[in-house]
Amino acid sequence: MFGRGLIKGLGITLGHLFEKKITEQYPEERPVLPARFKGSFTLKVPKCIACGLCANTCPNSVIKIESEKDENNKKKLTGYKMMAERCLYCGFCVEACPTKALMWNHDYERAKFSREEVNLDLFGSYVPSPEDDQPAKSAKEDEESAQAS
Repeated sequence: MFGRGLIKGLGITLGHLFEKKITEQYPEERPVLPARFKGSFTLKVPKCIACGLCANTCPNSVIKIESEKDENNKKKLTGYKMMAERCLYCGFCVEACPTKALMWNHDYERAKFSREEVNLDLFGSYVPSPEDDQPAKSAKEDEESAQAS
């Protein structure tokens, strides 16, 4: 009756007690993250068309976009700020981006001592790299390259 459930539960607990421990020594050994892990955000500035869809779809209005028109009368991104302390990390902004300029990255160490340090100035820290001109890899290509290494 009542004791059978208790004994079954304690049996499961005792079984786990004698299993091999799988503790990671975190600061010295970094965890292996899955390819689809969602940590923080990355903005590929050359791909951004300053349409504002990411800011409009955000439920907490944490994204602020500054843009201006260039000589060809096209919008050009001049500023992109994300108040990450209010972000839900729901991913609506990433899904709404038509050019896939805003993406998830594997940065999971976001703890800071003050709120101002948590905010992401994704445009202010932008440094152009050769990878910006290359097309983005699919998740399958990322997994294959990770297995090859």
